[in-house]
Amino acid sequence: MIKLLAIDLDGTLLNKGKYISQRNIDAIQAAKQNGIEVVIATGRANFDAQNIIKDIALDPWIIGTNGATIHTPSGELFHSAPLEKSMALSMLQVFEEQQLYYEAFIDNQICAPQYGRKLLFKEMEGLIKTKPDLDIDLLRLEVEIQFGQSAFLFIPSYHVMKDTNSDIYNILAYSFDEDKLKKGWSRFVDLPDVTIVQSGVHNFHLQHTQASKGNALKRLAKELHIDVAECAAVGDNYNDMSMLEIAGLSAAMGNADQEIKDACDFVTKSNNEDGVAYFIESFLIEINKK
Repeated sequence: MIKLLAIDLDGTLLNKGKYISQRNIDAIQAAKQNGIEVVIATGRANFDAQNIIKDIALDPWIIGTNGATIHTPSGELFHSAPLEKSMALSMLQVFEEQQLYYEAFIDNQICAPQYGRKLLFKEMEGLIKTKPDLDIDLLRLEVEIQFGQSAFLFIPSYHVMKDTNSDIYNILAYSFDEDKLKKGWSRFVDLPDVTIVQSGVHNFHLQHTQASKGNALKRLAKELHIDVAECAAVGDNYNDMSMLEIAGLSAAMGNADQEIKDACDFVTKSNNEDGVAYFIESFLIEINKK
């Protein structure tokens, strides 16, 4: 019996235009009507996720920043696993030295370098020159969506975060330059208490080893007195794997890599084909048969 459903946002609940379809909304409401606790589990910050779902009558728990935070339905911070502050600042220093775009997720803002917008568009143009068959409009939309997140703040340098009391929950590195991205990744692979995960082709996240969607799901299930075997989860990328692996019922989106599909119990349709709704409808049919 499914009692909790954890849903990723980007590439899962959101379509390519970053919208939630009416069919997905209807399926989520049907899950709630069947007594299922619906949880959002995303790499986005809590406040950004809240902005995306504000027009849906949902009020869910939100596992944010890849599991580094858990917020209650009322928006209060229930749990967090931030990066160690001095280590996080040294990471940001490396990114600035390498001219690698980053986003630092703190309490109420996403901090990004002032050079970021110009840099990403320059890298995008370079990528298009080497791969002219790429969909230019889709790449431009990708960048615009990146900068369209809630509470976005461009900063002159990471130094401004030294004087704040805010925790740094997650650092996202983003680049259209594959070599630069790999070089950035290689700088942090051996750091203690740090995990690196991907949520897309052009990025990676740095977070505390205790910060994962899987750990957050286990913590939340325990708080709600639900066994993880009674949890379902659906996602599309490698930052979803930890929750997909522990959930009693797991679904990979049709747009997921084969490795993710192979790790799941069920492969649903893509995010542009209402894959979340298709998954929910499938297991609700089984529930209602009993």
